[in-house]
Amino acid sequence: MQDSNSLIQQVAQEIAASRNNSTTAAGQTEQQRNEQERPAPGDGHIDAINQVFALFRINYHNQYYAAFKDNELLNQARRLWLNSLAQFAPETILRGARKVIEESEYLPTLNRMIRACQGEPDKFGLVDAHQAYVEACRAPSPKAAYAWSHPAVYHAGCASDWYFLTTNAEKVAFPIFERHYLKLCERVMNGTELPAPNIPALPETIETPLSKEENAKRMEELRKQLDL
Repeated sequence: MQDSNSLIQQVAQEIAASRNNSTTAAGQTEQQRNEQERPAPGDGHIDAINQVFALFRINYHNQYYAAFKDNELLNQARRLWLNSLAQFAPETILRGARKVIEESEYLPTLNRMIRACQGEPDKFGLVDAHQAYVEACRAPSPKAAYAWSHPAVYHAGCASDWYFLTTNAEKVAFPIFERHYLKLCERVMNGTELPAPNIPALPETIETPLSKEENAKRMEELRKQLDL
């Protein structure tokens, strides 16, 4: 088996080569543009990924070797993880790995690892997805005027469609809401500040229709002005 550091170095070189050989901006797909916008992994990231896979090998021994049966699979996984986790600092990646090891007896997916690196949602004032779903379904109208626990709940409701949430069973509506909500949570935990609900401003003056007598009086005044 190749040395782990050699494999990681090879992965990093392949990522750099793929970026240099990418198509022009006009011909890029959305995925290619997103990949190029990600920070390039450095030596610290390479070392962090090396340590993460070593920790996984120790803690999830049988699962680890079942998932990565040969060097090719291991190499592909490291390339994917290195590229996807480059947005985080190396120490954050290691902290995320320790977190998933402490909390789960199963080898984590990349998505689970990303969420572990992002931090604790409650530290950002975010409730869990199901609690947010219940809040969105129970909130009275107008929705924008409701005192939301976090703007992410409101925006997830808007993205899911309020009518859809109220007219479909939870088993149908919740997965849709959860997908939107978790994406918003990721944005919040990555530093995005979501806008507050757009509450329509009340008019400065409220006009009421003229009565029959007031309307007749107004018409008489206009006729007098015309006669002048």
